[in-house]
Amino acid sequence: MLKHLPLVPIFELTNIITNIIKIGYFPIAWKTATVIPILKPGKDPTQAESFRRIALLSILGKVAEKIILTRLYHHVDTNNILIPEQHGFRPDLSTTHQLLRVVETIKSGLKDKKSTGAVFLDIQKAFDRVWREGLIFKLIKYDFPSPLIKLISSYLADRNSLSESMIPTQATDPRKRAWRREH
Repeated sequence: MLKHLPLVPIFELTNIITNIIKIGYFPIAWKTATVIPILKPGKDPTQAESFRRIALLSILGKVAEKIILTRLYHHVDTNNILIPEQHGFRPDLSTTHQLLRVVETIKSGLKDKKSTGAVFLDIQKAFDRVWREGLIFKLIKYDFPSPLIKLISSYLADRNSLSESMIPTQATDPRKRAWRREH
């Protein structure tokens, strides 16, 4: 959608994002999500955990996120902050690549009749559980630019969502849904 904009709005958007990076402020409207519950196949619709929550965010916020991510990647790569074996959420180093590496290690161990151990960690709701102060401390420790640290701190603070509730607004019509504000 954005790639079809005329040049003037693209320049304006570029100017806005450049300024939010300079001042280190991520607009609240860009970090307010509209959350839509989608029923998982074969699950009981009366149970909250039967729904997958899909968060819809501002397109402008998502563009800004991509630019911030590019700057984070640049600093991480330039300063060799992550080990080469770190995969996932990195350009050209997907979790699929890491899985192939693990499979090859296991195959090699089996071929050589060696034991192979592995530990896997999956943190549920990882974004919601980030220790924000600890993350900011790490960004400072690894000498990220101050405006970028300020912007990430702003990005993480005061996030809101509007959720479509599965509680009917009228008992006679279960298709009608109420909106409620969550923090």
